[in-house]
Amino acid sequence: MTSQTFTVLNPSGFHARPTKVFVQAASEFPCKISVSKGGKKANGKSSLSMLTLGIQPNDDVTLEADGEREAEAVETLGALLTKIFEE
Repeated sequence: MTSQTFTVLNPSGFHARPTKVFVQAASEFPCKISVSKGGKKANGKSSLSMLTLGIQPNDDVTLEADGEREAEAVETLGALLTKIFEE
């Protein structure tokens, strides 16, 4: 398993549009993806699950990947967590 903590930089947090982009990217990887914040854990391949975390700007979230291509998944998806999306 590979994990890393990232700080969300998007000024609007992780609402529906950035979450959709994240989930689509996560679905490209064969490994299990999970995101956790404040003791709550979500399936990184489910928009509904991700939205339940209520990720706000400057929140620290931990991204975990377990399985094939896990290191690549953490690198790629971590970049999305710290990306500032055009609103």
